[in-house]
Amino acid sequence: MVSTGDTAPDISATIGTSDHEPFELSEHLGDGPVVVAFFPAAFAPVCSNEMVAIEERIDRLEAAGATVFGVSADAAYSLGAFGDEHDLSFDLVSDTRGDALRAYGVETDVPETGRYGIAKRAVFVIDADGEVVYDWVGDELADEPDYEAVLAAVEAA
Repeated sequence: MVSTGDTAPDISATIGTSDHEPFELSEHLGDGPVVVAFFPAAFAPVCSNEMVAIEERIDRLEAAGATVFGVSADAAYSLGAFGDEHDLSFDLVSDTRGDALRAYGVETDVPETGRYGIAKRAVFVIDADGEVVYDWVGDELADEPDYEAVLAAVEAA
């Protein structure tokens, strides 16, 4: 699993819209910190709470120079609808192949719900040099990150 001090693995995926715009994390490094928030499933209640909580802090995150991305294994069109429903101003990234989930060590299965290859809830803050300066991975899918700790990591990066 990726942790503080590691070089952040690149993410090659798709922006969550119907346009299937390509996404490369490496293209967003260098200008300021990047927040990568993995979440299990669009439209799930806790995932909705988390993405809305991040949106409520987006002004503070952006004031500290951060760029924010939510990442899940959901299809791009689902993430587009999810982002629209919650009026999210940051991009959601569709990792349907699970490459990013595996690279960051956050892929999980939840057989009792029939979900396989989904993201654990996790947040990584990456500095301009590509180093992970903050990591958090929930023990349970219902866990939410300490949003103030994420903000503090961004402000310190």
